[in-house]
Amino acid sequence: MEQQRQNEEIEIDLQELFFALLDRIWAIVLTALIGAAVAGIITTTALTPMYSSSTMIYIKNQEANLSSLSMADLQVSSELTSDYMVLVTSRPVVNKVISNLELDMEYKEFVAQVSVNNPSNTRILTITVQNEDPYMAKTIVDDLTKVMISRTAEIMDTTEPSIVEEGTVNEEPVSPSLKKNVVIGGMIGFLLAAALIVIRYLMNDSIKTSEDVERYLGLNTLGTIPMEEGKSKKEEKKQERRNHKRRMKNKRKKGAA
Repeated sequence: MEQQRQNEEIEIDLQELFFALLDRIWAIVLTALIGAAVAGIITTTALTPMYSSSTMIYIKNQEANLSSLSMADLQVSSELTSDYMVLVTSRPVVNKVISNLELDMEYKEFVAQVSVNNPSNTRILTITVQNEDPYMAKTIVDDLTKVMISRTAEIMDTTEPSIVEEGTVNEEPVSPSLKKNVVIGGMIGFLLAAALIVIRYLMNDSIKTSEDVERYLGLNTLGTIPMEEGKSKKEEKKQERRNHKRRMKNKRKKGAA
């Protein structure tokens, strides 16, 4: 019996919270639109667009013969691919590229713009460089690939990899994403407005209805005084909702009895 009453109280509280959010839906939507607009403005004016360019190289195993390819050969090729992935961003290779192109950046800054990917079950290595200049991105990735191939020939007794595809100039930025940032900004604005309304509702401990008197003070109300005729439609709707909840609560109590 006591558990049922607690469940009823929780349900009524959730209904009131829902209507509190519904009454301020215009503020929630407006804040979401403002958040999306701010995110869009920041993305287009404050963030630097980044462009990418990629090369592809094929890792060959000079000891392997296609006519008699074994699992051991495949294992060696896989290990060679992993070695090449490490050598791409090794300090001697990176410093050589920085020196060749006279780049104004440090080793860590350069490495942060480089990514290396090896598609599964292949001996293809994809090297990608991001830069704020699409032409510089192509220049860097091409020189990085050539320096890496030359460097590996010096330290590894194996056949040099072949360049499958050189870098291209891509004039479409890869970041930041305007659509993604606008959506995120709108969601942040929506959640922020909803959270403020919920906090305001939870912190409002004023007594508004006869149910609040019974709930918080433990007193029974003998009667209520109606509001004046000039009350607004919004107040009338609120009062109708309260009366409906009060009737539902009384029906539940009678059914439980």
